Amino acid sequence: MREFCERTIAPQANERDESARFPAELLPALASQGLLGIMVPEQWGGASLDCLGYAICVEELARVDGGLALTVASHNGLGTAHLLFAGTAEQKQKFLPRVAAGECLIAWAMTEPSAGSDTSRIQTTARRVGNDWVIDGKKAFISQGSVAGFCIVLAQTELLGRPGRGMTAFIVERDTPGFEVARVFQKYGCRASDTAELSFHQCRVPDSARLGGEGAAFYDTLRLLDRGRLGISAMALGLGRAALDAALAYAREREAFGRKLAHHQAIQWMLADGKTTLDAAELLIHRAAWLADCGRAFASEASMAKLFASECATKVCNDAMQIHGGHGYTRDYPIERFLRDVKVCEIGEGTSEIQRMLIARHLIGK
Repeated sequence: MREFCERTIAPQANERDESARFPAELLPALASQGLLGIMVPEQWGGASLDCLGYAICVEELARVDGGLALTVASHNGLGTAHLLFAGTAEQKQKFLPRVAAGECLIAWAMTEPSAGSDTSRIQTTARRVGNDWVIDGKKAFISQGSVAGFCIVLAQTELLGRPGRGMTAFIVERDTPGFEVARVFQKYGCRASDTAELSFHQCRVPDSARLGGEGAAFYDTLRLLDRGRLGISAMALGLGRAALDAALAYAREREAFGRKLAHHQAIQWMLADGKTTLDAAELLIHRAAWLADCGRAFASEASMAKLFASECATKVCNDAMQIHGGHGYTRDYPIERFLRDVKVCEIGEGTSEIQRMLIARHLIGK
């Protein structure tokens, strides 16, 4: 993975960030490496890896391109994962081979302009009309939203005083009438990833497009987000590793006051703290992934991994910029890109504040 990323992904990473361009031309290469079907079984053309393999793939991508890592993480950890555990045999046969082959990406559409971490407050609705469903509403901050071949859309199908508990998921293909891309967001970081606002107006899909049981998507989402957090924590780890490597290389070359920066104790302590916290983050991520692969509960462990990895990686990137001094603040070096890209890891798949709340709930419940 590292060799592939350094050879194929790294060379144009800065250019993609500068132009905020989604790299559709890289999809065949990603697919050939198994990165668009990381956990998809071989019978549907996937790489058939486990959660630990998924985490390692995302980490290696993030070391060279945070935007592409975010795309691969959300495509696999949310969209593909939802299809894998909630899809019918027919849905899997129809979509998974296309996904694994790189013919299309999946956008997982839950977040709305007024509903993010609180998944129970989504306002998009789906109502039955004969054997069909009619979807109305808006979705915001959707990764791959404007470039995906199809979306998995979460909508309320039961509004009887139980917000969120009547939520149902639907597969909506790109060319479905009533489905539109309202806009593509301009972002602070991960600029090569595609993030869009989607609109659904009288968007009609057959009941065969329903993904999972009616009213079951709320609990499916809770399971999905645990796996999604593994991807975001691995992305943070990869960005932190890249920043630490760059800071170390710079400190070995740059001289100040007659000696290399690496020989100054203040710099050594920043490097030592970075190495220690990133290694600790890796162990937390791998523990959560191992528990998932063993079929054991891992929700709290995924939250701890995501919280710790995202916050320590942000600090490592910030310290790396400090070590670079004025050079780090320019676009002559990739440090400022790492720092911009890593910030989303403290926000996506539940903010740091939400992770602390979830960890406390598990702790108090025990």
